[in-house]
Amino acid sequence: MVGFYMNLNDRSSKDVLIKENSGAHYKEPEALRSPDKTSTNKREQPSEGLSTLIGKNVDELVKQWGQPSRIDQTIYGYEWYIYKKDNAHYFQAGVENKKLVTIYAVGKDLNASPFELGESVEEIFNTQFFDANINITLEGNIYRFELNDTDLNTRPLLQLGNIFAQLYIDKFTGTLSSVRFLNAATLVKQRPYELVYRGQLLDPIQPDQDKWHSIEEGTEKEIFDLTNVLRSRHDLKTLDWDEKLSEAAYAHSEDMAENNDFSHTSKKFGTLSDRLKKAEVTFQSAGENIAANYTDGPAVVEGWLNSKGHRDSLLNKDFTHLGVGVYKKYYTQNFIQKYEK
Repeated sequence: MVGFYMNLNDRSSKDVLIKENSGAHYKEPEALRSPDKTSTNKREQPSEGLSTLIGKNVDELVKQWGQPSRIDQTIYGYEWYIYKKDNAHYFQAGVENKKLVTIYAVGKDLNASPFELGESVEEIFNTQFFDANINITLEGNIYRFELNDTDLNTRPLLQLGNIFAQLYIDKFTGTLSSVRFLNAATLVKQRPYELVYRGQLLDPIQPDQDKWHSIEEGTEKEIFDLTNVLRSRHDLKTLDWDEKLSEAAYAHSEDMAENNDFSHTSKKFGTLSDRLKKAEVTFQSAGENIAANYTDGPAVVEGWLNSKGHRDSLLNKDFTHLGVGVYKKYYTQNFIQKYEK
């Protein structure tokens, strides 16, 4: 999973996102044994906060938080219930068969116990122990996630009772950016780290064209929402949605996917400036982030946040509008500063 950013004011700039390890490798029975439960370092599931909803019926979610702002589709078998009362309380709750299977918490005023959004890395690592190997036994199948040094420093994983917490660390501020809580099956389906296994591998669904379109639309909205959540956190003006920009961004994501050409310069449609001109977008300045093969919207936004060039676009104080285009697992953000009237 890689990504680049581009700013028309600095055409030589280029950056690469941290690679997400999502490979899965089968191991013969003798090479991967059942985890020794006595040696597994895990804490109990919290008794308060959003994580307590994991495993609960969706009625409990609605009872506590009301109806969601919208419901987005995913390739992982659950639907995202989007809660965006305001940027400080933004979170996404994954519902599968009327049960909560995952929650992504990013609004700074949410209760993400046992963690506190915005707390320092030093405090987290002084109070928690993160193992490089996480073992899971699920319906007779054995899975082991293997985290490398980058994983441990920027998105470590911790078991809390019967659920798991994936922490996204903002390496530029040294603070906790967000937390994703998941049950075991959802973690295995997403495969956000290098995985070895024995038995059956749980795979995402294979959407048809209509399903893909619904998933893409939802992911575009999530990336837009999350960009503004992060801008609000840094006391920046939120961006307005621009439909022409979104169409241009979608066309670029589709072009990259269909031609296996991961670049800001399309062999067919040219540079960002060329593509925006064709889309009849006028601007004072512009920038672009692209990425591919990330788990979903939250994962790619957190990846951009931890890469300087992408971060500069996300948190550029001069940009006023944003368009997002998602084609399958290719992601494009187009930012512009409009001319003042």
